[in-house]
Amino acid sequence: MNIIEAMKERRSVRSFDGEGLTDEQKAKLNKAIEESYSPFGGKLTIRLKEFDLKEGYKPSTYGMISGAEDFFLLGIGSDEASALTAGFQFEQVVLKAWQLGLGTCWIAATFKGSDFEKGEQWPEGEELKVICPVGKAVKPSMKEKLTRLTLGSKNRKPFNDLFFYNDFNTPVPTDNRFYEALEMLRIAPSSTNSQPWRALVVDNSVHFYYKPKSPASVLDTGIGICQFYETEKFYGHSGNFSKLTSVPTPPEDWKHLVTYTAE
Repeated sequence: MNIIEAMKERRSVRSFDGEGLTDEQKAKLNKAIEESYSPFGGKLTIRLKEFDLKEGYKPSTYGMISGAEDFFLLGIGSDEASALTAGFQFEQVVLKAWQLGLGTCWIAATFKGSDFEKGEQWPEGEELKVICPVGKAVKPSMKEKLTRLTLGSKNRKPFNDLFFYNDFNTPVPTDNRFYEALEMLRIAPSSTNSQPWRALVVDNSVHFYYKPKSPASVLDTGIGICQFYETEKFYGHSGNFSKLTSVPTPPEDWKHLVTYTAE
């Protein structure tokens, strides 16, 4: 399975087989963690740990997580760069897990006093903000199906409501170099399917914005930008990210995050 197929096929998994990961799978996932990267700076630590949660785990809004024994833990800094890096860098690991036949589910919440925080020490300036079960998926339970239906997980906003060309009213032409990469951004996962990302294509640059919807909006946009960038790489394209001092002024309350310029 190539990276594009992984992006198109991946779904959030809440029901696992209860068998836990093999040593080989753990080794491959830890290698994926080591090889993950971000150009945005900030503070991020990713760990893979095993837990014994006999009663399952029920975070608010995400539905019951059952049968999972292994979890990724993300220690994240409190600044914007750390949130952007967390989304961008960990999504690489999530996609690798799917390519290995393993399901995952991003969970951003408060974990103080939970089993996930016990015995963990994080680098200065970081705290546990995201966990993610990982393992072999089983047939979704009725509760999981209802959760996905409630969150609208299969639904995505139309392309032309999110991405624009030269101004904030003109659609991106289908033959534009960035069209496919933006489509992979469009289908990326986000908390409660909020899809906060927006983008404006001008010449050989893509200006990325987000529309604040929750505390996870910057992290969510980092996930989407990762899928954009991985698509660029897959098709042999290259470019660089930068934080510009002057960008096109967006409508409403959109906030500029970063600009990608093709080489």
